Amino acid sequence: MILALVIFAVTYLLMLALPKERPWVALCSAAVFMALGQLGVYDFSLSAALGAVDYNVLLMMSGTMGIVSLFIRSRMPARLAEQLIVRVPNAQWAVCVLALFAGVISAFVDNVATVLMVAPVGLAIARKLKISPVPVIIAIAVSSNLQGAATLVGDTTSILLGGFAEMNFFDFFWMHGRPGVFWGVELGALTSLLVLLWLFRREKQPITARVETQVEDDVPTALMLLTVGLLIVASFLPQPESGLLATLYELRSGLICMTLCVVGVVRACLREHSAKPLVQVMQELDRDTLLLLFGLFIVIAGIRTAGVIDAAAQLFHTVAGEDPFRLYVLLVVVSVVLSAFIDNIPYVATMLPVVQGIAALMNNGAGMAPEVFYFGLLTGATLGGNLTPIGASANIAAIGILRKNGETVRTADFLRIGVPFTLAAVLTGSVYLWLVWGRAL
Repeated sequence: MILALVIFAVTYLLMLALPKERPWVALCSAAVFMALGQLGVYDFSLSAALGAVDYNVLLMMSGTMGIVSLFIRSRMPARLAEQLIVRVPNAQWAVCVLALFAGVISAFVDNVATVLMVAPVGLAIARKLKISPVPVIIAIAVSSNLQGAATLVGDTTSILLGGFAEMNFFDFFWMHGRPGVFWGVELGALTSLLVLLWLFRREKQPITARVETQVEDDVPTALMLLTVGLLIVASFLPQPESGLLATLYELRSGLICMTLCVVGVVRACLREHSAKPLVQVMQELDRDTLLLLFGLFIVIAGIRTAGVIDAAAQLFHTVAGEDPFRLYVLLVVVSVVLSAFIDNIPYVATMLPVVQGIAALMNNGAGMAPEVFYFGLLTGATLGGNLTPIGASANIAAIGILRKNGETVRTADFLRIGVPFTLAAVLTGSVYLWLVWGRAL
């Protein structure tokens, strides 16, 4: 176990030290674990390694990325944002509504893509009102991070949880006869909206705007809505017992997303009589994240085989004891703090099996339902990234946009919004989830 723990620790340190090389670090670590399995150090065969990869998650992410790319090209998000802005009375509400809109979009679209969609509108409004665009874009970024945890397709961490816990799209809204994590995120969003209204309380300039953006194609929007609809329908399909149908059932969400993506790309190419849409979709595909996850699935399976996951679960159980509330708070707090400084994708991928193991150790070894602990992990890890400028990819993208437009972004500028926003959202969401899910333990 010591060897596996050392390899994993080195892997994580290298990913922190070399953020641009994270996919290759994960793939090299996966190769090391597979080699150790072939040498007989661990009972970890090549087929076991490849079988540990969640292909449904990878397909779902790839297909969603492609559909989002087409959605952005259609210019529909910019038009929707403009239609909202013309209905607000002043700059305070314009910024808050724009942030709220970014959050709603982010519940179904990758967070970074959401920032890229909405930030140009925020920049234009700030310039028109002659106010600093820095807090405006930061508000958009933190709001998009918040809502990523609301649905199955909102963020990579949500997709990871859905795949690991076998949750379908509908389970995020209603699961086992109780309200799901979606409602906790939305309560957090409402609380954080009040925070934004207070932070921008002095921006009372009247706003005049027009709906100028023309949507070039309505089909990508229809594909987005159809994706959500089919994912909901797929959640009610009966599970076949075995054979090819059972395999297809396990991949159903990914196949839906990929099929609609291919349909959208082929249609766009035929419509433009060019392969340009295909080239753009391929260029915007986040290959780094896909390769990172592929490697991490194998690495985590390797350390599980070596006993590292069980040891980590035992450590958490020792600290928290038999009190499920103490364990829940520990998971939320640790996740918030760590995700403020490290990428939440490898963290969540690593912690999901640990949380499963902790839940199995609770109640004097009899175990207890792990859902509330999964939700605590997801809430803390997703929202914790809003504490610092480097805690989430959307924050980094937002700061990059500001700098490209000649703006200076100080850490204090980000903390002024990120800290109260995060604390309000985490406290509200985590308390709600415990009241709904934890009290029944």
